[in-house]
Amino acid sequence: MSPPQSPTSSMTSINDQARFLAQGSHQIYIDNDDNYINMELHKKKRRRRRCIKCCGCCTAAVLVLAVIMLVLGFTVFRVHSPSIRMNSVNLDGLSYLTSNSTLQPNVNLTVSADVSVKNPNAASFKFNKATTSLFYDDVVVGEALTPLGNAKARRTLRMNVTVEVMMEKILSIPQLGNDLKSGEVSLSTYTRINGRVNILKIIKKSAEIKMSCKMTFDLRSQDVRDIDCSRIVSLSR
Repeated sequence: MSPPQSPTSSMTSINDQARFLAQGSHQIYIDNDDNYINMELHKKKRRRRRCIKCCGCCTAAVLVLAVIMLVLGFTVFRVHSPSIRMNSVNLDGLSYLTSNSTLQPNVNLTVSADVSVKNPNAASFKFNKATTSLFYDDVVVGEALTPLGNAKARRTLRMNVTVEVMMEKILSIPQLGNDLKSGEVSLSTYTRINGRVNILKIIKKSAEIKMSCKMTFDLRSQDVRDIDCSRIVSLSR
Protein backbone atom coordinates (compact mmCIF):
# COMPACT_ATOMS: atom_id res chain seq x y z
CA MET A 1 0.00 0.00 0.00
CA SER A 2 1.43 3.30 -1.16
CA PRO A 3 2.03 5.97 1.36
CA PRO A 4 -0.37 8.89 1.28
CA GLN A 5 0.74 11.95 -0.71
CA SER A 6 1.16 15.17 1.07
CA PRO A 7 -0.96 18.19 0.14
CA THR A 8 2.18 20.02 -0.96
CA SER A 9 3.16 17.39 -3.46
CA SER A 10 -0.38 17.28 -4.85
CA MET A 11 -0.38 21.00 -5.39
CA THR A 12 3.00 20.78 -7.11
CA SER A 13 1.73 18.12 -9.44
CA ILE A 14 -1.36 20.13 -10.30
CA ASN A 15 0.74 23.23 -10.99
CA ASP A 16 3.10 21.25 -13.22
CA GLN A 17 0.16 19.91 -15.21
CA ALA A 18 -1.34 23.39 -15.58
CA ARG A 19 2.04 24.79 -16.66
CA PHE A 20 2.44 22.01 -19.21
CA LEU A 21 -1.02 22.56 -20.60
CA ALA A 22 -0.46 26.34 -20.71
CA GLN A 23 2.81 25.89 -22.58
CA GLY A 24 1.21 23.46 -25.00
CA SER A 25 -1.72 25.75 -25.71
CA HIS A 26 0.58 28.71 -26.13
CA GLN A 27 2.74 26.74 -28.58
CA ILE A 28 -0.30 25.84 -30.69
CA TYR A 29 -1.42 29.47 -30.79
CA ILE A 30 1.98 30.56 -32.06
CA ASP A 31 1.94 27.91 -34.83
CA ASN A 32 -1.54 28.95 -35.99
CA ASP A 33 -0.54 32.59 -36.08
CA ASP A 34 2.51 31.82 -38.22
CA ASN A 35 0.40 29.80 -40.64
CA TYR A 36 -2.08 32.64 -40.94
CA ILE A 37 0.70 35.12 -41.61
CA ASN A 38 2.25 32.83 -44.21
CA MET A 39 -1.10 32.39 -45.94
CA GLU A 40 -1.67 36.15 -46.05
CA LEU A 41 1.81 36.73 -47.44
CA HIS A 42 1.20 34.06 -50.07
CA LYS A 43 -2.10 35.67 -51.01
CA LYS A 44 -0.46 39.09 -51.26
CA LYS A 45 2.33 37.70 -53.43
CA ARG A 46 -0.21 35.98 -55.68
CA ARG A 47 -2.28 39.16 -55.99
CA ARG A 48 0.89 41.10 -56.71
CA ARG A 49 1.88 38.65 -59.46
CA ARG A 50 -1.60 38.87 -60.95
CA CYS A 51 -1.46 42.66 -60.83
CA ILE A 52 1.97 42.67 -62.49
CA LYS A 53 0.73 40.29 -65.20
CA CYS A 54 -2.38 42.39 -65.77
CA CYS A 55 -0.37 45.61 -65.94
CA GLY A 56 2.11 43.95 -68.30
CA CYS A 57 -0.67 42.74 -70.58
CA CYS A 58 -2.30 46.18 -70.60
CA THR A 59 1.02 47.87 -71.32
CA ALA A 60 1.77 45.42 -74.13
CA ALA A 61 -1.70 45.97 -75.61
CA VAL A 62 -1.26 49.75 -75.49
CA LEU A 63 2.17 49.48 -77.13
CA VAL A 64 0.85 47.20 -79.87
CA LEU A 65 -2.07 49.56 -80.47
CA ALA A 66 0.29 52.53 -80.59
CA VAL A 67 2.53 50.75 -83.11
CA ILE A 68 -0.49 49.84 -85.25
CA MET A 69 -1.78 53.42 -85.17
CA LEU A 70 1.70 54.70 -86.00
CA VAL A 71 1.98 52.35 -88.97
CA LEU A 72 -1.52 53.26 -90.16
CA GLY A 73 -0.70 56.93 -89.70
CA PHE A 74 2.26 56.64 -92.07
CA THR A 75 0.48 54.38 -94.57
CA VAL A 76 -3.31 54.12 -94.75
CA PHE A 77 -4.26 57.23 -92.80
CA ARG A 78 -1.62 59.44 -94.36
CA VAL A 79 -3.02 61.81 -96.97
CA HIS A 80 -0.91 61.93 -100.12
CA SER A 81 -1.08 64.69 -102.67
CA PRO A 82 -3.16 63.89 -105.77
CA SER A 83 -1.48 64.50 -109.10
CA ILE A 84 -2.65 65.79 -112.47
CA ARG A 85 -1.28 65.10 -115.92
CA MET A 86 -1.85 66.39 -119.43
CA ASN A 87 -1.94 63.29 -121.64
CA SER A 88 -2.64 64.85 -125.04
CA VAL A 89 -3.88 68.05 -126.68
CA ASN A 90 -5.63 68.61 -130.00
CA LEU A 91 -6.60 71.80 -131.82
CA ASP A 92 -9.68 71.28 -133.97
CA GLY A 93 -9.57 73.63 -136.96
CA LEU A 94 -5.91 73.30 -137.94
CA SER A 95 -6.89 72.07 -141.39
CA TYR A 96 -8.71 75.33 -141.99
CA LEU A 97 -5.75 77.35 -140.80
CA THR A 98 -3.32 75.65 -143.16
CA SER A 99 -5.43 76.56 -146.18
CA ASN A 100 -6.09 80.16 -145.16
CA SER A 101 -3.60 82.87 -144.41
CA THR A 102 -5.94 84.81 -142.16
CA LEU A 103 -8.58 83.93 -139.63
CA GLN A 104 -12.21 84.98 -139.88
CA PRO A 105 -14.61 85.57 -136.97
CA ASN A 106 -16.83 82.67 -138.07
CA VAL A 107 -14.03 80.10 -137.80
CA ASN A 108 -14.69 77.48 -135.13
CA LEU A 109 -11.58 76.61 -133.16
CA THR A 110 -11.61 74.28 -130.17
CA VAL A 111 -8.81 72.93 -128.01
CA SER A 112 -9.40 69.41 -126.64
CA ALA A 113 -7.24 68.09 -123.83
CA ASP A 114 -7.05 64.66 -122.25
CA VAL A 115 -6.35 65.20 -118.55
CA SER A 116 -5.93 62.55 -115.85
CA VAL A 117 -6.17 62.96 -112.06
CA LYS A 118 -4.33 60.31 -110.04
CA ASN A 119 -5.42 59.62 -106.46
CA PRO A 120 -2.81 57.68 -104.40
CA ASN A 121 -4.88 57.76 -101.19
CA ALA A 122 -6.87 55.00 -99.50
CA ALA A 123 -10.03 57.14 -99.82
CA SER A 124 -11.75 58.88 -102.71
CA PHE A 125 -10.70 62.33 -103.85
CA LYS A 126 -13.84 64.31 -104.61
CA PHE A 127 -13.40 67.65 -106.34
CA ASN A 128 -15.60 70.50 -107.39
CA LYS A 129 -16.02 71.91 -110.87
CA ALA A 130 -12.61 72.53 -112.37
CA THR A 131 -11.78 75.59 -114.43
CA THR A 132 -9.50 75.47 -117.47
CA SER A 133 -8.40 78.68 -119.18
CA LEU A 134 -6.75 79.01 -122.57
CA PHE A 135 -4.17 81.76 -123.08
CA TYR A 136 -2.67 83.25 -126.21
CA ASP A 137 0.02 85.88 -125.78
CA ASP A 138 -0.97 86.12 -122.05
CA VAL A 139 -4.59 86.91 -122.98
CA VAL A 140 -7.49 84.62 -122.03
CA VAL A 141 -9.04 83.46 -125.31
CA GLY A 142 -11.17 80.60 -123.98
CA GLU A 143 -12.48 78.96 -120.83
CA ALA A 144 -14.06 75.64 -119.97
CA LEU A 145 -15.76 74.27 -116.87
CA THR A 146 -15.26 70.62 -116.01
CA PRO A 147 -18.10 68.96 -114.02
CA LEU A 148 -17.76 67.49 -110.54
CA GLY A 149 -15.47 64.51 -110.32
CA ASN A 150 -14.56 61.64 -108.02
CA ALA A 151 -11.20 59.91 -108.29
CA LYS A 152 -11.60 56.62 -106.45
CA ALA A 153 -9.05 55.29 -103.99
CA ARG A 154 -5.74 54.46 -105.67
CA ARG A 155 -7.26 55.04 -109.09
CA THR A 156 -6.74 57.47 -111.96
CA LEU A 157 -9.64 59.47 -113.36
CA ARG A 158 -9.39 60.64 -116.97
CA MET A 159 -11.28 63.68 -118.18
CA ASN A 160 -11.81 65.30 -121.55
CA VAL A 161 -11.64 69.07 -121.43
CA THR A 162 -12.83 71.07 -124.46
CA VAL A 163 -12.19 74.81 -124.70
CA GLU A 164 -13.77 76.89 -127.42
CA VAL A 165 -11.57 79.70 -128.71
CA MET A 166 -13.20 83.13 -128.60
CA MET A 167 -12.32 84.41 -132.08
CA GLU A 168 -13.10 88.05 -131.34
CA LYS A 169 -10.40 88.04 -128.69
CA ILE A 170 -7.74 86.13 -130.59
CA LEU A 171 -8.22 88.30 -133.71
CA SER A 172 -7.51 91.42 -131.65
CA ILE A 173 -4.03 90.19 -130.67
CA PRO A 174 -1.31 91.70 -132.95
CA GLN A 175 0.96 88.66 -132.59
CA LEU A 176 -1.51 86.46 -134.47
CA GLY A 177 -0.51 87.65 -137.95
CA ASN A 178 3.18 86.88 -137.44
CA ASP A 179 2.41 83.45 -135.96
CA LEU A 180 0.18 82.52 -138.91
CA LYS A 181 2.95 83.47 -141.35
CA SER A 182 5.53 81.45 -139.41
CA GLY A 183 3.17 78.47 -139.24
CA GLU A 184 3.41 78.12 -135.46
CA VAL A 185 0.96 79.23 -132.78
CA SER A 186 1.94 79.06 -129.12
CA LEU A 187 -0.84 78.60 -126.58
CA SER A 188 -0.95 77.86 -122.87
CA THR A 189 -3.53 76.40 -120.51
CA TYR A 190 -4.19 76.77 -116.81
CA THR A 191 -6.27 74.24 -114.88
CA ARG A 192 -7.30 74.51 -111.24
CA ILE A 193 -9.03 71.77 -109.22
CA ASN A 194 -10.24 72.04 -105.62
CA GLY A 195 -11.21 68.86 -103.83
CA ARG A 196 -11.19 66.98 -100.55
CA VAL A 197 -9.86 63.66 -99.24
CA ASN A 198 -11.91 62.08 -96.44
CA ILE A 199 -10.47 58.96 -94.77
CA LEU A 200 -13.08 57.15 -92.61
CA LYS A 201 -14.55 60.54 -91.69
CA ILE A 202 -11.61 60.95 -89.31
CA ILE A 203 -8.90 62.55 -91.39
CA LYS A 204 -10.11 65.27 -93.73
CA LYS A 205 -7.88 67.39 -95.91
CA SER A 206 -8.54 69.77 -98.75
CA ALA A 207 -6.39 69.59 -101.86
CA GLU A 208 -5.79 72.25 -104.48
CA ILE A 209 -4.21 71.22 -107.78
CA LYS A 210 -2.85 73.74 -110.27
CA MET A 211 -1.40 72.88 -113.65
CA SER A 212 0.03 75.24 -116.26
CA CYS A 213 0.98 73.92 -119.70
CA LYS A 214 2.67 75.54 -122.66
CA MET A 215 2.48 74.06 -126.16
CA THR A 216 3.12 74.88 -129.78
CA PHE A 217 0.70 74.08 -132.62
CA ASP A 218 2.41 73.41 -135.92
CA LEU A 219 0.05 74.61 -138.66
CA ARG A 220 1.98 72.78 -141.39
CA SER A 221 2.06 69.29 -139.86
CA GLN A 222 -1.15 69.85 -137.89
CA ASP A 223 0.57 68.51 -134.84
CA VAL A 224 1.14 69.63 -131.24
CA ARG A 225 4.68 69.67 -129.94
CA ASP A 226 6.80 71.02 -127.09
CA ILE A 227 4.20 70.39 -124.39
CA ASP A 228 5.67 71.57 -121.08
CA CYS A 229 3.59 71.40 -117.90
CA SER A 230 4.25 72.53 -114.34
CA ARG A 231 2.15 71.45 -111.36
CA ILE A 232 1.54 72.74 -107.85
CA VAL A 233 -0.38 70.67 -105.29
CA SER A 234 -1.17 71.95 -101.80
CA LEU A 235 -2.92 70.22 -98.87
CA SER A 236 -4.73 71.95 -96.05
CA ARG A 237 -7.23 71.11 -93.33
